[in-house]
This record gives sequence, C-alpha cells and structure tokens, in this order.
Amino acid sequence: MMRTRPLKVALLGCGVVGSEVARIMTTHAEDLAARIGAPVELAGVAVRRPGKVREGIDPSLVTTDATALVKRGDLDVVVEVIGGIEPARTLITTAFEHGASVVSANKALLAQDGAALHAAAEQHGRDLYYEAAVAGAIPLIRPLRESLAGDKVNRVLGIVNGTTNFILDKMDSTGAGYQEALDEATALGYAEADPTADVEGYDAAAKAAILAGIAFHSRVRLDDVYREGMTEVTSADFRSAREMGCTIKLLAICERAEDGQSVTARVHPAMIPLTHPLASVRGAYNAVFVESDASGQLMFYGPGAGGAPTASAVLGDLVAVCRNRLSGSTGPGESAYAALPVSGMGEVVTRYHISLDVADKPGVLAQVATVFAEHGVSIDTVRQQGKDGEASLVVVTHRASDAALSGTVEALRKLDTVRGVASIMRVEGE
Repeated sequence: MMRTRPLKVALLGCGVVGSEVARIMTTHAEDLAARIGAPVELAGVAVRRPGKVREGIDPSLVTTDATALVKRGDLDVVVEVIGGIEPARTLITTAFEHGASVVSANKALLAQDGAALHAAAEQHGRDLYYEAAVAGAIPLIRPLRESLAGDKVNRVLGIVNGTTNFILDKMDSTGAGYQEALDEATALGYAEADPTADVEGYDAAAKAAILAGIAFHSRVRLDDVYREGMTEVTSADFRSAREMGCTIKLLAICERAEDGQSVTARVHPAMIPLTHPLASVRGAYNAVFVESDASGQLMFYGPGAGGAPTASAVLGDLVAVCRNRLSGSTGPGESAYAALPVSGMGEVVTRYHISLDVADKPGVLAQVATVFAEHGVSIDTVRQQGKDGEASLVVVTHRASDAALSGTVEALRKLDTVRGVASIMRVEGE
C-alpha cells in the first residue's frame, strides 16, 4: 500500500543539474511515487540568485538561506548539487544533524572529506549516497559498493572526464593540436571557460580517490592521488602512438600492488592499445574498466556529464534513499576495513614510451641502452631516425617502476649525445 504523506526533499543548487532534478521530480512524479511507495515533494530550493526565472519551480520554494532550509527538521532528503567544499560540507553535516539523509554529486568534497561525511551520516543514522559524483549517468558507485561487495576488485581503469576525452579524441581523429581541440571543446560547451580542473586532471583525480576507496575498502583521499595533466600531449605523441598501434587517453587508474598489501591511485595521459575497449571510447563519453577475481573484466560505458545524465544518477540515489526512509533502514556506508596504505607513484610498475632527441652518430644507441641497463630497466623496442646530424630515438620499455624510470631519464639527460627528452608517456591496458 502506498503511503499518502509525501517524503520531503530539499534541493541545494538549481543550475544545470539541479534544474533537471527538479524537472524530473515533477514530470515523473507518479512513476517515482510508485517506485518508492510514497510521493516525493520538493519542499525547498536554495539558490544564489533568487530573481532568476526557473521554469516549473514554484517561486515560493526558492530561498537564498540554505542553512535555514536544511535546519527545518521536517526534511527527509537533501540533494546537494552546488559543488565545492564550503558551504556544501557544513550544509551536508547540518542536514544529518536535523534528520535528513543526503544525496550528493560533489566529487571534490567526497574525495577530500568522504570519511568525515560518512562518519556524520552514521552518527545520525542517515544515508549518504553519491552515484552522480563519478561518471554521470553511468552506474558505477553502486556496482562497486554493492554488486561487487562479495568479490575482490584488483584494478579500476577508466576515462572519467568527458572534456579531456573529447579533446584527445579530436587530436587523434583530425590531427588537430591541443589548443585547436580545446577551442572546439569550449565552443561546443564541453569545456569550461577555465578548463584547468579538467585538462590538468584535478576532476579525474577526485573521482579516482572515490573509486579507489570503494574498490579497495580503504580510505583514499585526493592528496593520495598522483595527478598529471594532458596539456603537454602533442600531435607527435599521437603519431608515435599510432606507430605502436595505440591511442592516447587521460586515464584514472586505481590498482592493488602485486603483493596485495597496498594500493595506488593515479591520473595521467597514457598510450593504450587500439584493441583495448577503452580505445574506442569517443567524444565526451566516459568508460570504466573493472578487473576483479571472480567476475573478471567488466566495462561501464555512457555519458559522463551533462544536466540530464547526472540528474538521472541523482534521482536513482533519491529513490534508494527514500525507500530506506520508508523502511526505517539505511544503505551501505563507508567500508574501509582493509585500511590498505596508498603507495606513492615511485612504486607503480608499467611500460614506458620515451622519445629522445640525440646526436646522429655511431655509439649513441649503445650509450642509451647502457643507461637503461644500469638502472634495471629492460628495453622492449627501439626505433631511430636521423637527419643532418640530429636524430630521434624512441624507446619502449618492458614493465618498470616509476622510480627506476625516473632515475634512467635523469641519467640520460647527462649524456652529451642526448640533446633532450622530447616526451615520456606510460603505456597501459595490456
């Protein structure tokens, strides 16, 4: 039997995502009520600019006093889509204190203070759900947190930022330079006026922290994630990648160490083979590849951003939280029992593609190979092209640690015959 008294929902933020959440709550009200077992009522909307016309939202619900809204005491769920650290953090904890569960899309806050927010939710017996914080509409958090709860996840490898994937895909498919591809992404609305958070990897790093924490049942904060942006990727890098049968993607990679005693989380550009499923992810789409003991390899793919896709994830969480409210229960909270330490980037082992500018004369290759050997880095392939006394030397290694590779490159720079290190890129997905 459906309960007639509605569950009250407050919305913090009414921008691109928030307005879509409000719209879907209104247009799909009957379906949502049937799925939940009770109607849901939009009880208040906190915004910064109250004078803006918001189609479909009763102006009497709009307020600029978000604190007063979450303190009402009669709310069942607070949906937070304002982003940033403050005031979002204080508003969420205040909502818990006054009896409401929370649905959030705030990746930056969850990556920085997820443990504290989970503790506050548990203290007050409330839910904290955040499917929309990673990969937009793609169901990812819940499969990791619930569907794979009985499995052992070993690696999460993914494209989790649509802006960067659009730019790199454009560079690969058209031969465009970085700035040209960025300009097109901006014109199409895929990139912000200030794209730093995307192109320098901050957005993907926050998502990597969240994914690693859930996948490995350990606390991983944003500061634990190695981050490297993609602004230095060039057309020449794509040509080199194609010669290897690869393309280039900005990847978020979370993995257990081979001995299982630690984990790493990192974001950086990498070459991946064209045969890997992630290589075919085009445009502004996201995809995440999960590897686990029992289920093997799983791939999650779809639109990773945008108002409607992100709102879809928010509404999915809203339905789950409302069901919990009706049953008097809460969903899964933080699982950090494993408490695995997070290793630094120096411990990461992978393959590398190194492009060197060298003198075009006998003995150079032997000198370079000796340096690699002295640092314990095994060479897989070498390609050399020379003209007018200068040459380009491309070395692809077998798997080596980041620390060993760093020592190798430092020693290479000291050779008189090495004019410079043109590029270094990791090779993943094999």
